[in-house]
Amino acid sequence: MEPQLIEMRNVTKRRRTKNIGPIDLSIPEGFIIALVGPNGSGKSTLLNMLIQTVLPDEGEITWFGGACPKGLPKDIREQIGFVPEQLSTEEKYMTAEEAAGFRSIWYSSWDGYYFDELLSKFGVPRGVKLHKMSKGERRKFEIAAALAPRPKLLLLDEPSSGLDPFAWKLMIDQLRDCMEDGNTTIVLSTHIVDEVRRLADYIVLMHHGKMLGMVEKDGLLDNWKECWVTGDALLVSELPGIVSWKQESATAVSFVTTECLEVEQILQSAGIPFIKTRSLELDEVLSLWIHGNKPAGMQD
Repeated sequence: MEPQLIEMRNVTKRRRTKNIGPIDLSIPEGFIIALVGPNGSGKSTLLNMLIQTVLPDEGEITWFGGACPKGLPKDIREQIGFVPEQLSTEEKYMTAEEAAGFRSIWYSSWDGYYFDELLSKFGVPRGVKLHKMSKGERRKFEIAAALAPRPKLLLLDEPSSGLDPFAWKLMIDQLRDCMEDGNTTIVLSTHIVDEVRRLADYIVLMHHGKMLGMVEKDGLLDNWKECWVTGDALLVSELPGIVSWKQESATAVSFVTTECLEVEQILQSAGIPFIKTRSLELDEVLSLWIHGNKPAGMQD
């Protein structure tokens, strides 16, 4: 079993219009975890509780194996990089270089050469105050500043907001690069399906403040498929994970299953091959999951 970088146990935050939680979540070290779900589902609140800009009303969070009930101490905080959804106004009259000088005070591991390299790669303008930059330029500065201390934990809240396709590709490449040593963990809130496909090892689905589960991404996509076989409704009724089905002709039926790998084994043993299969798009999978169709192996 992989070591757990963060543990959230029965964590709840009460908001004026809704409650977030209770959340029970174990985040393994050295992986990318994508938080997905509709707007307002609680993703940003979860990330803010992990950086402790929002404190939970109930439950316990541990970082790197220890609880911090009185706030994150400096030795923990400096191992965490954070790109918030709403950018800070405190630095808006600083240039990127001045803001970096301010931030570097809080990080003993701040790598100024790496930060400068990232500014150049992203094309962040030099000598320009942050409030004079475009949204995309400011976002690129925030990503560079979050990566500069080479954190063990990187929290990213909609990091690609405002990025053009070229900058988005650069961000994807940089995030992959920082994962190469196996010592970095990323928790990423995003609504960009291709971001999840390219980066995520695990998916955490949030909806109406509730965590619906955490699953391994590749296993999820391997198991959720639309399949066509020779047969009828009677055949489909005996298969696991069936979400829907349709009689395509007198001899062929199609169905959507959340457990394609098991279905394939059952049909092969009965001598019934697939006519064809189609992998569901990730947004189709997430929509079906939200509407109560659980991934294979997930318990109630």
